[in-house]
Amino acid sequence: MAMAGMALALLAGIAMLVFGIQILIMAFKTSVVWGLVSLFIPFAVLVFVFKHWSQTKQPFLRSLACLPVYLVGFGLMMMGGASAPMP
Repeated sequence: MAMAGMALALLAGIAMLVFGIQILIMAFKTSVVWGLVSLFIPFAVLVFVFKHWSQTKQPFLRSLACLPVYLVGFGLMMMGGASAPMP
């Protein structure tokens, strides 16, 4: 069960990373300033997402959809590790 959880968490984490990079690319396409601000200032990417909702809606919502999958995978990984016999 731990291996399945690890695989789920890994795949969902990679997907969230890809969608985050897509949003960052959109920020740089809008302007270099937006890109740099989104890259270096915490939570500035959320401001960019809400200001440019029509552009960023799809990758942002897909990233949010990956979050529960990641959490379920992490939970399975923790439960599988807790039930493993101690040496």
